[in-house]
This record gives sequence, structure tokens and C-alpha cells, in this order.
Amino acid sequence: MATLKYLWGHRVKSPFLSKGYFKRWGKRLLTISELIKNNNRRQKLVRKGANIDATAEIGMTKITGKKENLSIGAFSTIGRVEIALHDFVSIGNYVCINDGVIILSASHDVLDPLWQHKKAPIIIGDYAWIATSAIILPGVNIGYGAVIGAGAVVSKNVPDYAIVTGNPAKQIVKKRTEVLKYNPCEFLATNDAWLN
Repeated sequence: MATLKYLWGHRVKSPFLSKGYFKRWGKRLLTISELIKNNNRRQKLVRKGANIDATAEIGMTKITGKKENLSIGAFSTIGRVEIALHDFVSIGNYVCINDGVIILSASHDVLDPLWQHKKAPIIIGDYAWIATSAIILPGVNIGYGAVIGAGAVVSKNVPDYAIVTGNPAKQIVKKRTEVLKYNPCEFLATNDAWLN
């Protein structure tokens, strides 16, 4: 929800010079510099070929490789994340990727005597939540509503609504609710100042 155009068009309005008016505009002024930085990050990636929805929130990321290999859907939020774009990385809608996450679309084949480079696309489904410091390896598909626990190392596909933890990541018995209606971008202070 970082575009100024979107936030302006969907802003909560309070009566002019009311207590709510001053409170909202005070919060907006305090967060405007962060909002502008987030907009600039997205625009820079889009200019380099990335396909990023205007409502996605991009934190201080380190994204290497061909930017046209990156697609980020609506209302997704990406924190301080590292993404290596050797192959296509698709991040769906309403996805939350926390700080410290590393997404690697390439590696080396340890069974190959020449240690050849191998790459494969990564697909992250809608409403997935990837917690702090998780690592996503090449060729992984993360299902709709799946949860990747903090510090998990994911080398295999994760089914819809599954919760995986550990190194290597393994599915736990508990599953996530199948009714997901939240917007992770609304929790960010820069957006909250305009929308609530």
C-alpha cells in the first residue's frame, strides 16, 4: 500500500481542524519520509524490469540478479530480505516476508564433479508467511496460506496451509486456518497513518 496515490485515494478523512484531523495528519507527517523511501525502492526495481504491484510494500532489500525475474503481488510486504534472482521468483498477494529471510533461486550441484551451477524458480503463494531468518532454496513452491517458521531451511515444496519449521524444514501436525482475510500491509505504521 505504499503508493502515495493509493494512500491518498483511500485515506481516512476527519472533519477539518478536529482532534482526529490533527492526530491523523501528525502521524502522516511523522511517517512520510519512510513512505517516500519505500515508494522509491519499488519504483527503482520496477524501472529495472521487476513486476511489482503498486500496493506492495518493499523494505530495505538486497536483490541481486535480473530484476525482470521478480514478481510481487498486491498487498504483500517484504522486510529486510535478500533475494538472488538467478531464476524467476514469484511472490503472490497478501504475502508477508519478515526480516532476515534469504531467497535463493540458484545453488551448486554437490553431486556433480564440476560443481555445476543449477537454478530453479521459486513460487510463493498468496497469504504465505515467511518468518524471520528463514531460507528458501531453489525450485521450492510455497502453497497458499503456508507458514515458514523462523530460521527454517526450505528445500522441498510446502503444501497449502501447512506450517513447516526446522533445518531441514518439516511439516508439523498443526495446520493454519483456511479462512484468511488479513492485509499484512495494514500493520505497517506508514500505511496505518493513512488508512485507520
